[in-house]
Amino acid sequence: MLSVTPDFPEYRFIIAGATSLPESFYRPFLEQYPNVGLEQGKTYELLAQSDAALVKSGTSTLETALIGTPQVVCYAGNPVSFAIAKRVVKVPFISLVNLILNRPLVRELIQDDLSRIKLKEALAEILAPEQAAAMKEGYSELRRLLGDGGASLRAAKEILMMNDE
Repeated sequence: MLSVTPDFPEYRFIIAGATSLPESFYRPFLEQYPNVGLEQGKTYELLAQSDAALVKSGTSTLETALIGTPQVVCYAGNPVSFAIAKRVVKVPFISLVNLILNRPLVRELIQDDLSRIKLKEALAEILAPEQAAAMKEGYSELRRLLGDGGASLRAAKEILMMNDE
């Protein structure tokens, strides 16, 4: 993901570091890319202030969408594990955003598609105002589908009702 930072000199790139990893883990990346900063434990604040995000696949894609930041979803893992998972799990998308919407809203760069060229192209696309606005409109649809807060309470009530039957 960091390989595209020189292509966007007008933007400031920051790694949203996990607090579970020591700063020393990130040091080699920061030394290789001196134009990149590190903030640990401030992911949501960073996303809220960002024009765009390059996001690893997982729950963070949904969190990024709910915050409202345009994103590119990135995933590259062990080729053997990925091949096995692809045969076992049959889903049309990898990101929760696209799965919930049942359509491709956020671009997914998975395995061999996660290249510097495609990442640069995808990031440039979502930095364009009209593309960013379209993605944010899709995020509004996502929020409507998810409904208001209180999902845990509603789920608990449903489970209790099932136990009463």
